Amino acid sequence: MRARLTQLTREEFAQKHWARTPLLTRGAGGFTDLFSADAVDELISRRGLRTPFLRVAKDGATLPEPSFTAPAGVGASIGDQLDDTALWRSFADGATLVLQALHRTWEPVTDFAARLSTELGHPVQANAYITPPQSRGFDDHYDVHDVFVLQIEGTKRWTIHKPVHPDPLRDQPWTDHRDAVVRAAKDEPHLDTVLAPGDVLYLPRGWLHAAEAQGAVSIHLTLGIHTWTRHALAEQLAQSALALLRDDPEMRASLPLGTDGPGEELALVRQRLVDALTEADPTPLFHRTRRGQGRPAPLGPLAQLAAVEGLAPDTRVRLRASLEARLEGRRLHTRAGWLDLSERDLPAVTRLLDGRDHAAQELGPELVERLLRAGVAVPGGS
Repeated sequence: MRARLTQLTREEFAQKHWARTPLLTRGAGGFTDLFSADAVDELISRRGLRTPFLRVAKDGATLPEPSFTAPAGVGASIGDQLDDTALWRSFADGATLVLQALHRTWEPVTDFAARLSTELGHPVQANAYITPPQSRGFDDHYDVHDVFVLQIEGTKRWTIHKPVHPDPLRDQPWTDHRDAVVRAAKDEPHLDTVLAPGDVLYLPRGWLHAAEAQGAVSIHLTLGIHTWTRHALAEQLAQSALALLRDDPEMRASLPLGTDGPGEELALVRQRLVDALTEADPTPLFHRTRRGQGRPAPLGPLAQLAAVEGLAPDTRVRLRASLEARLEGRRLHTRAGWLDLSERDLPAVTRLLDGRDHAAQELGPELVERLLRAGVAVPGGS
């Protein structure tokens, strides 16, 4: 997946660009297998999407949701469904349409984002930006996640400036540095280029950017990489240490009566916290949080029921994709929940974790039925 976007080896991309500097890749290939103008029209006019699956922006401002949503008539009176007539009028008036979370609503993007997330080791989301000719949806700003910009149709001019706040965290949006962003955007850009269909632009978080469609409608797909940071790992380490301190009776003790500050207690608490930090292992919390940041591959209840009812010794099954499955002792943790296993089951489950097809008789029919019912295993070839 990454090689399709960068045309670089993993080592070249990691050493020269990842979380460091932008990368422009010309002619990476067509991306209409992932998204297209027809996909835009179908999602907006026929899928019954609701907010927040779409935003509308014009001249740097986001339009209020009631301006492009409405009930959908008899049997579908939910009031925040997309109003295709209102959206058409806004688009014709120069507004940019932003289809959000395409990794949840458009299957080719879902599959691509899941594979890219597995390869990079960081969660991936996907948005599409549909901009009328000679229009700009957003002013200069930075994102708090890395992005790959895939130009699908039309052309768009991008101006890129160096960060005013390098490597921003999730709770450090560009609006916290609005004045600095406005000043920096007036300087000579680091990169000023026009993306054509098949071009890809990689931007690490924090890099300032603005984009304007040229002489035709522009459609680009943005893959947002929500990178894990050392700060996030530090937070998990602190949480793990605090969990250990809950079992320390002295740390649960009350401060002295009439206390008006930490006083002498602080030295004791600091030392106990340092000791707990040294002992704590945030790995289980890391994996639990990571599992919670994504979803497993889609699961059809009817196909799954048919697999259970038709289970035979030669039935082929495999691990459901994008489960982030992990064995910890005799417990299997996945995005579909957890299962406690017997010692007898562990070798079979370990084989299933290789991602390949396996016959039910190889793993054990009773175990396979349990895994199918839990949504952990799926029919082979799925």
